[in-house]
Amino acid sequence: MSVTASFAFVLLLIALGRLLAWRRIVPENASDALNAVVLYVCLPASILINAPKLEFRAEILAVAAVPWLLLAASTVLVLAVARALKFARGDTAVLLLEVPLGNTSFLGFALIPVLAGAEALRYAVVFDQFGSFFILSTFGLTVIALYGGGAKPTPATIARRIVGFPPFLTLVFALTLMPKEPPPAVATMLASLSGALLPLVGLALGMQLKLKLPRSHLAPLAVGLVGKLVVLPALALLLAGLLGLDATMRAAVVLEAAMPPMITAAALAAMAGLAPELGAALVGYGILASTITLPLWRMVL
Repeated sequence: MSVTASFAFVLLLIALGRLLAWRRIVPENASDALNAVVLYVCLPASILINAPKLEFRAEILAVAAVPWLLLAASTVLVLAVARALKFARGDTAVLLLEVPLGNTSFLGFALIPVLAGAEALRYAVVFDQFGSFFILSTFGLTVIALYGGGAKPTPATIARRIVGFPPFLTLVFALTLMPKEPPPAVATMLASLSGALLPLVGLALGMQLKLKLPRSHLAPLAVGLVGKLVVLPALALLLAGLLGLDATMRAAVVLEAAMPPMITAAALAAMAGLAPELGAALVGYGILASTITLPLWRMVL
C-alpha cells in the first residue's frame, strides 16, 4: 500500500470511528475496548515479531537516547514559551506532556513500515519502549503530580507501573526468550494479530476525536502542534546526524518524533484535571495535521 493510500485509509478509519460514535451505533466506551485489544494483543504481537531481531550495537543505544534528548529540549522550550506567553498552569502541564510524547506505538508501529520500510519498525520499537514509555512512566507521572497537586510518585510506584505494562513485559520476553525466527505457524499468527493494529487504532481514534476548543486554548494549541509536528522532528533529524545514525535509523527516529500527540498522556492529564479540552484538541487536530506533516517529513528524509 502506498503512503497516500495508507493515509487515506487512516482518515477513512477515523471518519468511520467518528460516525459510529456520533450515531451511537457503538457503546460510549467502545474505544476503550479497542484500545485494550491493541494494548494487550496487537502491540505485543508486533513487539514479538520485531524486538528479537534487534542487535544491541552502539547505534541502538543512540536511537534510545534520541527521545530523552528531545525531552530535555522540549521541556526547556515549553517552559520558556509558557512563561513568555503567560499560559495557565494546566496548559503548561499538558504541553510538557504532549510535545515530547507522541503516538509512537499505536500510530507509529502502524505507519513506520509504510513510511520508512519494514526494517525501520525495529528501531521504532526501541524509540517507543526505551523512550516514550519510560518517559511517560517517569517524567509524565512527575509532571502530573507536580501540576495536578497529587503526591509525588515514588520509585516503587514508577517501578510497579513499568513492570505491569503489557508491552514492556512482552519486550522483556522478546529480548530474552523469543527466537529471531519463530516457527512458521507462530510467525503467521503474530503477523495476523499485528496486522490488526492499524484498523483498530484508526477506529478507536475516530471514536475519541474531539475538535471543539475554548478560545483561551488556541495559543497553547498552536504552540503544541508546531512543537510536536515541526520542531521536535527537526531536532530529531539534527540529533540523528550528530549521533551518526544510518538512513533507516534516522528515518525511524525522525518519523517517531513527528507522530501526533499521545492519547494516553492526554487521558492522564485529563484525569488529573489538567486542561482536558486542550489535551483532547491536541490529539484530534494533531492526528489530522499529521496526515500532511508526516508525508512531508518522509520527503525530507
